[in-house]
Amino acid sequence: MGSFSVCIHFDRQQYPAIQTGMKSCRGEYQQYELQWPLEDIDVGDFDKIWQEHCEDEQSLSEYACAMRLLAVDHWKKKTPSDHDRIEWCRRTCYEFFRGGGLLKCLEKDERRRQHTLGGAANGDSCETERKRMKTADYNTIRLPFTSKIRLLDVGSCYNPFMEFEDFLAIGIDIVPAVESVYKCDFLNLQVQEPLQLAPDTIDTFLRGSLRSPLERVPREIFHVVVFSLLLSYFPSPYQRWICCQKAHELLALNGLLLIITPDSSHQGRNAAMIKSWKKAIESMGFQRWRYGKDRHLHLMAFRKVSRDTGNNLLTNDASPDMLYIPQDFNEFEEESVFTDDFTRSESEERLLVEGFGALPEGMDELDFS
Repeated sequence: MGSFSVCIHFDRQQYPAIQTGMKSCRGEYQQYELQWPLEDIDVGDFDKIWQEHCEDEQSLSEYACAMRLLAVDHWKKKTPSDHDRIEWCRRTCYEFFRGGGLLKCLEKDERRRQHTLGGAANGDSCETERKRMKTADYNTIRLPFTSKIRLLDVGSCYNPFMEFEDFLAIGIDIVPAVESVYKCDFLNLQVQEPLQLAPDTIDTFLRGSLRSPLERVPREIFHVVVFSLLLSYFPSPYQRWICCQKAHELLALNGLLLIITPDSSHQGRNAAMIKSWKKAIESMGFQRWRYGKDRHLHLMAFRKVSRDTGNNLLTNDASPDMLYIPQDFNEFEEESVFTDDFTRSESEERLLVEGFGALPEGMDELDFS
């Protein structure tokens, strides 16, 4: 639906519901933490906070409508297409499924398999992989990929992917802004046994069998799951971990998890956080396929490479706290580019000083041509 930390360029007085909604869940969490230290809070406490947040439908509805207005009337109109998050998702999906991205991944898998077996990769690798994919089960994405891309947009608000013919887009949100989005609490969505059906039959199922509120969905039914400005909406790393695990369950083998998370800092400032996210998400059976840093966003694409979710934390070297965001460590005030006391790193301060040093000394040095 949105994010606590997304950098928004607009007059905030025009959108009070967005300000309220962006802080409501985290505010509830912080009030709870004042009564019980973080180390004393268990998983059930986070569930309770989230449930109370979801029950405040009036505030959430106002927030959803305001976010839709912001996305449609501001971001979509003023953001260049090459910096648009929805367009990035569309382009990434097209390149992966129809532009040779998946094929290259499968060829690389085969070379790795040959190397592991002690044999050298050869010209038959591609054909070997094609034959293997043709005999795979229904819930593996096979080549050539000719069907519509079944996409689940979590926290969708207004389901922007519906306008693309290549997608069979399903949007879900805790409080939808439009009727085409299903009401659904993704954290508590039940995952059922997978459907052993042909692709066109699954498409028919998704078009005609889903009902709002959506409470259960078959396993491995989607080609793509999108978390656009979603994970930072949750007040705890544990909830972000559950979201990624659930995405893994809902994706067919070789499917894509697309994650877009806000960050207006330069690329290196939160590099440790992105590295930590990569390790945590890959431990669940994913492999990062693409990463990009836009001016205000991190954009990541992870391919599902294994059906094993690696959810045994006793044997896994990754843990939920690796899916942290900077706001997790700010107990009372969130870092914001709108505050006067916004802190910069030493490298950012140095770049700022160098930038001012490069300014012309007088008006006669300016070139208005």
